[in-house]
Amino acid sequence: MTETRVSRWYFGGIASCAAACCTHPLDLIKVHLQTQQEVKMRMTSMATQVVRSDGLLALYNGLSASLCRQMTYSMTRFAIYETVRDKISSRNQGPMPFYQKIFLAAFGGLTGGFIGTPADMVNVRMQNDVKLPPELRRNYAHALDGLLRVWNEEGIRKLFSGASMAASRGAMVTVGQLSCYDQAKQLLLGTGLMTDNIFTHIFASLIAGGCATVLCQPMDVVKTRLMNSKGEYKGVIHCLTDTGKLGPKAFYKGLVPAGIRLIPHTVLTFIFLEQLRLYFGIRVVTST
Repeated sequence: MTETRVSRWYFGGIASCAAACCTHPLDLIKVHLQTQQEVKMRMTSMATQVVRSDGLLALYNGLSASLCRQMTYSMTRFAIYETVRDKISSRNQGPMPFYQKIFLAAFGGLTGGFIGTPADMVNVRMQNDVKLPPELRRNYAHALDGLLRVWNEEGIRKLFSGASMAASRGAMVTVGQLSCYDQAKQLLLGTGLMTDNIFTHIFASLIAGGCATVLCQPMDVVKTRLMNSKGEYKGVIHCLTDTGKLGPKAFYKGLVPAGIRLIPHTVLTFIFLEQLRLYFGIRVVTST
C-alpha cells in the first residue's frame, strides 16, 4: 500500500495569496511601467520615484485588491485544473497527456480570469493611483471600497471592463504556469535523477514562470491599459490598434519587470502549494 497526498481545491488560492504578499511591489512597478504612454522610465528609476514621492509603503498600494484578485481568479483556476486533473488521472491510472493539460488549464484560466476581473481592475487602479496628481487620484480605501465605488459611480458594466482581455490573459498564464509546471515536474521526476522535493518544485516552477511570462505579456499590456482608462478606448480592438501604433515592442513593454515579478510569484506559489499538499493534502491510499 502506498500513500500519496492530493491538493485540496482551495490550496491554490491560499498559495497565490502568500506569493502575492511577497511579490506585490514588483507587480506595482510593472503596472506603472505599462501605463506609461511613452517609455520614459525604467524599473529601478520608477521604483525610486514611487518611494521618494510617497514613501516605502506606497509599494504595497492595492495589496487588498491583489489578495482579493488571488482569492477569486487564482482560486477558481487552480480549483478547476487540479480537481479535474486529479479525477482524470485517478480514472486513467496515470498522468494526463500534455495537450489535455493545456486545454484544461486554458478553460480554468479563462473562467478564473473572467471571475477575477472586478478585483483585477480595482487592483490596477489602486496601484496606479500613486502616479496620478492628488486631484485625479481615486483614493480607494481598500478593495471592497473600490468595488462598491465603481459599481455606484460607473455601473456594473465598468467592473467587467477588459474582461475579455483578462480572461484571455488568464487562459495564457494558466497554460504557462499550471500545465507547463505539471509537465516539467513529470519529466524531471521521470528522469529518475530527481525526487518529489523542493528542488524539483523550484526547477519546474522556473520553467513554468518563463513560459507564462512570454505567453501572456501582450495581453497583460492591453488589459492594463483598458482597466486604467478613463473612457479613451472604445474597446479591445481600439486599444490594440492604439498600442500597435507605438510599435511591436509596446506589447512587450515591461517584459523584464513582468518576468521579475511573475517568475518569483510562480516559484513561490508552487512552493507554498506543494508544502500545503504534502502536509495538509487529502490522503489517497493505493495498492501496489
